Amino acid sequence: MAAGRSKVLIVDDDPSHLEIYGLLIERAGYESYPVLVKFAGVVIPADAGIGLALLDYKLHSLRTSTEIAQEIRGLYPQAPIVLLSDLWSMPSDISPYISEFVRKGQPAKLLETVARLLQDGGEPFVAADPASPPPSRLDG
Repeated sequence: MAAGRSKVLIVDDDPSHLEIYGLLIERAGYESYPVLVKFAGVVIPADAGIGLALLDYKLHSLRTSTEIAQEIRGLYPQAPIVLLSDLWSMPSDISPYISEFVRKGQPAKLLETVARLLQDGGEPFVAADPASPPPSRLDG
């Protein structure tokens, strides 16, 4: 990762969405780290050194977005997770793991949210020690 560029993990089941969000994130000056969710599931990298995660809500997978959010939160307890959805509000099942909710089709709001959550420009978050206690909810 280039110095000074926060890495944004992008988790979606649609390759075209990964590409679109990746381009958007990169044009805003961040590094994108796309992860494709397949029907059988997804592997969230434990060594990505992410600053933030974008997660699609509706996934065509055996794993739910809530399960994936739990995994991200377990690996990167301090990294904000932004939920992307075409729903009008954040579903309650996933809200304990999410820092912010952004409706799809609002690129300006998404970039504003990402910039606000990454404003400190600190070090990227690394995977948590498995022996650590479970993280609490971030109040975005």
